[in-house]
Amino acid sequence: MAQNVIPKRSEVPEEFTWNLKDMFESDEAWFAEYEALKEMPARIAAFQGKLGESSETLLESFRLDDEISTRLSRLYGYASCKGDQDTGDNYYQDMRGKAMSTYVAIASAAAYRTSEIMAIPEDTLNLFYTVQPELETYRRSLYQIRRRAAHILSPKEETLLAAAGEMADSPESIGSVFRNAELRFPEVEDKDGVKHQLTNGSFVPLLESSDRVLRRNAFETYYNRLGEYKNTIAATLDAQFKQLRFFAGARKYETTLAASLDATEVPVEVYLNLIDAVHANMDKMYKYVALRKKLLGVDELHMYDVYTPIVADAAEKISYEDAKATVLDALHVLGDDYVELLKEGFNNRWIDVYENVGKRGGAYSSGIARPHPYVLLNQTDDLDSQFTIAHEMGHAMHSYLSCKHQPVCTSDYVIFVAEVASTCNEVLLMRHLLRKSTDRRERAYLINHFLDQFKGTVYRQTMFTEFERELGRMAERGETLTADALDEKYLALNRLYFGPDMISDAQIALEWARIPHFYYNYYVFQYATGFSAAVALADRILREGEPAVADYKRFLSGGSSTDPISLLKLAGVDMSTPAPVDAALAMFGELVDELDALTR
Repeated sequence: MAQNVIPKRSEVPEEFTWNLKDMFESDEAWFAEYEALKEMPARIAAFQGKLGESSETLLESFRLDDEISTRLSRLYGYASCKGDQDTGDNYYQDMRGKAMSTYVAIASAAAYRTSEIMAIPEDTLNLFYTVQPELETYRRSLYQIRRRAAHILSPKEETLLAAAGEMADSPESIGSVFRNAELRFPEVEDKDGVKHQLTNGSFVPLLESSDRVLRRNAFETYYNRLGEYKNTIAATLDAQFKQLRFFAGARKYETTLAASLDATEVPVEVYLNLIDAVHANMDKMYKYVALRKKLLGVDELHMYDVYTPIVADAAEKISYEDAKATVLDALHVLGDDYVELLKEGFNNRWIDVYENVGKRGGAYSSGIARPHPYVLLNQTDDLDSQFTIAHEMGHAMHSYLSCKHQPVCTSDYVIFVAEVASTCNEVLLMRHLLRKSTDRRERAYLINHFLDQFKGTVYRQTMFTEFERELGRMAERGETLTADALDEKYLALNRLYFGPDMISDAQIALEWARIPHFYYNYYVFQYATGFSAAVALADRILREGEPAVADYKRFLSGGSSTDPISLLKLAGVDMSTPAPVDAALAMFGELVDELDALTR
């Protein structure tokens, strides 16, 4: 009999599920809104050819855009959450498809807006601001459209690109359904012959086990099964980068990387500087790997030894309730108002807590902020899960506060700053736990956990970043992303990043096949830059108190009211320089040295 059997969705107690009725009372209410939104393309089309006629017309079109954005966010958010709670439920996958079709229809109808707004003379637009002061609300939105003049096409071409959006989303959708709903694994045995259920959600927790037999069996079983489908997964990833190349080329960008980063006003240099900074600090990673090998007492360190705690005896179960209480305590430094908002999320079912059969793996905050954000977890009652709560609720608070303080048009925030709010919470939690720790062994355990988080977020995500950059280059050269080519490149990078004391097992060459972020359009580097910024922010908050907290909350409330580099400067961090990344890597090296001293 397998241990830790994953329940069906219907078996999960309601208090551990998110309350989607805050978005729609029922599926029937959702379908009513779905039908109502079908009229929006016609309402949008009514403005075509008229946006430059008057300030009133332009203002009215933006107000309609706000209304649609809010309603469409709820429509897609509900269907997406329903689909993610059980990816094998075709009913909700169909609803998600209907929501995406609605989005594409609306985007297609609105495709003319960009070209028309671009055509408004600067003098005319300045006059519009004067005669219609309410248009100032949309000055930032207008700037965002007009700054990309070189990459805007004719209305007919923009309509065609918008219509292709649904197809462009297909590789990610296919990959998600395959990983979460279709891919199944055999049970794996531990050293005592006890069987454990292996899933996408349980894979990493099994690798965290102190039982090395279980770790090896989980590792080999997972990748052996994944290898049976590697050509299919490679074809899906190839399709992803082909569509990125198509859209980048259509919009006259030299590279897919440049196209992606331009959309969020992040200089390409920030991406490249991250890789260079990490390469310059590989010695610290190699020292950590060597220390892990020594403390585990193994002749050979394998990739299935990467996640298990070095100080295993200090690991303990942390219930969901205890984890929430500790997070609240740790984040008191951000003020009573922040803590009360956290409590509201905890107490009013913003969160879907535990894994169930078919549930999407990992964790996320939905970004839906009206009426409030939603968070998906796969809670395993351990220290890592506690940090995940802090992380995802950081995203949720960011979304909530930006929506509260910004108009609809600037209430969202770009990915580059998204990981800052979440990771700052993690750093504050770690600092809190270390301050409370008086036991040498416990402190060593906590430092090891933080180092693992750091390694996974900065070094590992930078490895993903470098791999993704190479995938983009291959696609731009017209090369097919075959499984064998991807295996070769990934294995070489794994060896580079983990160094001489790590055995890069043959199976790890397939890790690219399980990483969903390669479908997110140059997303992963922002985990590393966000972590670096978060370290700097947390240090300032703990050092300066209220002035730093006030600056940080201005950042959290900023949405996309200015570019991301400027937003972070408001909080006291300059990501246009390599200084925050260098400082974070230096801290990593210092903590490796402390862990070494604590464990002698």
